[in-house]
Amino acid sequence: MYVVTALVDGEVDIKECVLQIVVSKNIKIEIYTSIILHVVLYECETWSLTLREECRPLFESRVLRRIFGPKRDEVPGEWRKLHNEELSDLYCSPKIVRTIKSKGMRWAGHVARMGSGEVYTGVH
Repeated sequence: MYVVTALVDGEVDIKECVLQIVVSKNIKIEIYTSIILHVVLYECETWSLTLREECRPLFESRVLRRIFGPKRDEVPGEWRKLHNEELSDLYCSPKIVRTIKSKGMRWAGHVARMGSGEVYTGVH
């Protein structure tokens, strides 16, 4: 099994862990929230989002579809991708866009509270 050998060797390929069928959905969600989101949202306080990016969070939907997999329709008996509404029902945490806006507002508050004599040197 790939996941077991990867953990024994000390090297873990996150994409392979998320794609593994053997790994439970709860563990996949934990990997997503604890590792993937932290890497993706690094220094997001300074990002400016376009209207298109706000309306269509493609990355988040793609990752969640990989985690939750396809759904089988009862009537035709065919497999299909989960719709965005179904993904938001299954994954109840805040959306990436909301997190980016929240962190940006918090950072703006820090900058606004800086004294006039202080020099802003960037995000650390």
